[in-house]
Amino acid sequence: MSARKTGPKLTLGLVLSALVIMLSVGALAIGPFPLSPGEVLAALLGIGDPQAQLVVQGIRLPRVVAALLVGGALAAAGASYQALFRNPLVSPDILGVSAGAGLGAVIGIFLSLPVAFIQLFAFAGGLGAVVLVTVIASAVRNTDRILALVLTGVVIGALAGAATSLLKVLADPYDQLPAITFWLLGSLASTTAGDILPAVPAVLLGLVPLVLLRWRINVLALGDDEARALGVEAGRIRFIVIAAATLITASVTALAGVVGWVGLVIPHIARMLVGPGFARLLPVSAILGAGYLLLVDTLARTIAAVEVPLGILTAVIGAPFFIWLLAAGRRGWA
Repeated sequence: MSARKTGPKLTLGLVLSALVIMLSVGALAIGPFPLSPGEVLAALLGIGDPQAQLVVQGIRLPRVVAALLVGGALAAAGASYQALFRNPLVSPDILGVSAGAGLGAVIGIFLSLPVAFIQLFAFAGGLGAVVLVTVIASAVRNTDRILALVLTGVVIGALAGAATSLLKVLADPYDQLPAITFWLLGSLASTTAGDILPAVPAVLLGLVPLVLLRWRINVLALGDDEARALGVEAGRIRFIVIAAATLITASVTALAGVVGWVGLVIPHIARMLVGPGFARLLPVSAILGAGYLLLVDTLARTIAAVEVPLGILTAVIGAPFFIWLLAAGRRGWA
């Protein structure tokens, strides 16, 4: 790629990164205990007002880092799924990972387990749902592989949703049900540094193969026959991408709960900025997703006296965008 083409893309990445840093400083400063940017910097360095240090380092910083991690991971997973399935209307929960993670967490809450075990159950539920989808789809014959995966994902997701609803009916309405409902809508309210640490290696482990295979993932967009003609083993690459994107999604869902729309909306915005090439789309989606969820989380904890779940705000923003996307796509197909 020529320097003339690379320059604007690099500039865009730097600008987006700078905006995310500015949003992070703003998120650390905004709240019931407002701080100036200078006070935020002093608190991060461990100097100045002890109360400001406690607020920034102990409460706001873990939440900001979690929002950046979750938003970037979901957007990267969404871009990967959309490239894999060659469908711009695909999101990270297409194979039932969100529904499976939700069911796992609800089981943990229903059993009154500690938070660490609830997150572990959510992680296992998300991975288990996708493994089940993959096994069932591979057993289906005389059907397009991608179509079989999508339809099986819808079925498994529906079953997991039904099981979740049953547990909500059986749960204690004064203790367990509010916790279940709040978790299923997504929240970073009680996030600590200890909650973030287990998710970081899982996200990085999922991102590594996506980065290494970025050019081969581009080839998959041409179709399996064309990819095979170019020396790319479509089946193996598809399995690796599904495993990596599922690992990313399950790990951050275990951390933040079910947060929808990020993996659907953000890759579209990134595609408008840098085009469909996966090598550029993946990092830009991750940066945009990190900044977007950080902004949403800041709004969630500041726009009302009671914190608004993340899933409500992401749906309010994402649903109109999805409707516009369908309308624009329909005009393009006509």
